Amino acid sequence: MTETESIAYDVVVLGAGPVGENVADRARAAGLSTAIVENELVGGECSYWACMPSKALLRPAIARADARRVPGLSGAVQGPLDAAAVLAHRDYYTSNWKDDGQVDWINGIGADLHRGHGRLAGPRRVSVEGPDGELRILTARHAVAVCTGTRALLPNLPGLAEVKPWTSREATSAHDVPDRLIVVGGGVVAVEMATAWQALGSQVTLLCRGHGLLPRMEPFAGELVADALKEAGADVRTGTSVTGVTREGPTVVAVTDTGERIEADEILFATGRVPHTGDIGLDTVGLEPGSWLDVDDSLRVTGSDWLYAVGDVNHRALLTHQGKYQARIAGAAIAARAAGVPLLETDPWGAHAATADHGAVPQVVFTDPEAAAVGLSLAEAENAGHRVRAVDVDMSSVAGAGLYADGYRGKARMVVDLDRETVVGLTLVGPGVGELIHSATIAIAGEVPVSRLWHAVPSYPTVSEVWLRLLEAYRDA
Repeated sequence: MTETESIAYDVVVLGAGPVGENVADRARAAGLSTAIVENELVGGECSYWACMPSKALLRPAIARADARRVPGLSGAVQGPLDAAAVLAHRDYYTSNWKDDGQVDWINGIGADLHRGHGRLAGPRRVSVEGPDGELRILTARHAVAVCTGTRALLPNLPGLAEVKPWTSREATSAHDVPDRLIVVGGGVVAVEMATAWQALGSQVTLLCRGHGLLPRMEPFAGELVADALKEAGADVRTGTSVTGVTREGPTVVAVTDTGERIEADEILFATGRVPHTGDIGLDTVGLEPGSWLDVDDSLRVTGSDWLYAVGDVNHRALLTHQGKYQARIAGAAIAARAAGVPLLETDPWGAHAATADHGAVPQVVFTDPEAAAVGLSLAEAENAGHRVRAVDVDMSSVAGAGLYADGYRGKARMVVDLDRETVVGLTLVGPGVGELIHSATIAIAGEVPVSRLWHAVPSYPTVSEVWLRLLEAYRDA
């Protein structure tokens, strides 16, 4: 391996997923020369193995479920999904795992793409080992941004590697529908992939170690999703741990903590994420390889004046949209500091502060029913010391819900800070609720008083009238 050149930039970005792309875009928009380094596909996890392929798999399942609840249409959609067509549609949305379009976009903003494995090589220095073994050194005048994301965490089970389990990557990119699939986990990846593959024709067994699904949401969210999975034919077991796994010919055998043996064709472990920072040279700048990176609200790594950690690697909110938000904040902060701005706007909700990470993070789980939440759950608010009141509404009480689907089942919870009289959390579960959550995000991020929300009139007859029902429940409590 030989070092062939050293190139200076204003900003160097490690990782060309959505987060890294947005940091580079903001830096270039400010007139800063920018390099972006990627050793896999430009576009990152979200484009090829997470958000886009998973939602392409889930959309037909959810659309069919919705259609089955509409009189005059339900009889026409009782058959199975066309699995081949669904998988082909998924392939289209991953660009068949080719990144030409993403590369064109990077070229279009004027950033330089360096293919290869990027590692920090001391302060403001990044070494890039190219596919041909050639080594380049990139230096950053102002900032290096680590945007390398996370990877799947597999449990420490003997022989697991020989079983060749699925992680989220295999679950979103598989080209054949297994007859039987074991899903281990109870979080978002587990329930979404259980929903998708059950709808595509697999017999899914979901094994969750905890007492309920979606443990980071209000308890009723996991309960309603579990009920729907069971009604769809999945075998959902909570309070169940996998203690061993083997592959016997084409069959995977999972052994539970009760000694039961469960057989399947494939097994998916959706048991968490770890930072993708093990081999990026953190030790050369006094940080621990493989660690999460602590940052301030401008996304600058604690104790550094040049290193930023944006997106999943800082462990603030492991969501693509939240990472892109952080990238916009970080890009603005990098540009301001590069321009010598003496005082950045780092107060809450300032231009250089990712304040939303602390209490206005939205998320949608694309199951049937959908689960959507933003802000704090009741338990989180109470644990944080807020004086709060929660009000619940059965969403079937909303006229628009009944029009949306016969037998509409769903629930909403609003959490109100009693001292400030503002909403600090909202959770919705039910068909189609993913499109409702942004209104709650605006209310929470804007700290809109409940008294003013009375004047935000929801259109009739839409499911958004759940807002009126929640406000009435709060007034009458």
